[in-house]
Amino acid sequence: MNSGIFCISLDFELLWGIFDKVGTKYNPKYFEHTRNIVPDMLQVFAKNKVQATWATVGMLFAENEEEWLAYSPIQKPSYREPKLSAYEFAGKMGLNPAVHFAPELIKQIIKTPGQELGSHTFAHYYTLMRGQSPEQFRQDLQATQKISQDKFGISLKSLVFPRNHINELYLPICLEEGYTQVRSNPKSWFWQETQHEDLSKKWFRSADCFIPIGKNTSFSKDEMKVYPNEPLLIPASRILRPISKNNPVFNSVRLTRVKSEMSYAAKNKEIYHLWWHPHNFANDPIQSMLELEELMVHFQFLKAEYGMESMNMEGIGELVISC
Repeated sequence: MNSGIFCISLDFELLWGIFDKVGTKYNPKYFEHTRNIVPDMLQVFAKNKVQATWATVGMLFAENEEEWLAYSPIQKPSYREPKLSAYEFAGKMGLNPAVHFAPELIKQIIKTPGQELGSHTFAHYYTLMRGQSPEQFRQDLQATQKISQDKFGISLKSLVFPRNHINELYLPICLEEGYTQVRSNPKSWFWQETQHEDLSKKWFRSADCFIPIGKNTSFSKDEMKVYPNEPLLIPASRILRPISKNNPVFNSVRLTRVKSEMSYAAKNKEIYHLWWHPHNFANDPIQSMLELEELMVHFQFLKAEYGMESMNMEGIGELVISC
């Protein structure tokens, strides 16, 4: 690898990503802001020739409830805790196009140069929760591929597991259903087994946003291994945490940390994989977009100074597999 690589992946979910936490107690403006932010992000990426993978919940592909039902799999996740099921939630609370469907935004993603449409499963599927099965997961992936192929003519190749719950036993299923690369968690111990959260993990993850506590966040191409019957695992480096209103010191330090890690990757010809949810920008859209512009300026500096390149997950997968 002759230069460092800057990779971005986005977990695009709307309400499907947090329904089991907030129910109907959400501010509609929050997702209205999110819907407005997506085109703005795409414009910034296009202007800076920055690629990104949009790992999108498959239910967002639907136009309406009728289409949502038509593409939903026969076997649905039978979690021991029914509240985790998107289907249970929709059955009780109903569907609202403003927070449950977004095909027009997906079309904009597809039309923007360098943007890869990826998967965040069809129903924000939790592979490590008790009660669900491998066949239910397979049908979920099949539903996502079918609606993507039928509506947009795209076979999805990159997958991000919801809540970063990576079930290694399910990796062969991912490959069998067309996914050649999957985002894995950062290397540090406090990012492992995310289904088992405790205060120590949360504390260390928060502290690591400001000072180096865990392992080096960027990685070399050679650290990614291609194993038979499994997709390529592309580690995440860091989540871009939401802005904290009225706390400029917090915001400045955490952004400086990201820029410092990007610089290290560029100088050492490594890969830096930044990710976030588009809805993370919704609490303070203006300031969040200014921060994104600042990151783009820094990337352009690293590109000019060290030859850093931008690649989405599909591009990195092709690079590794071809070598």
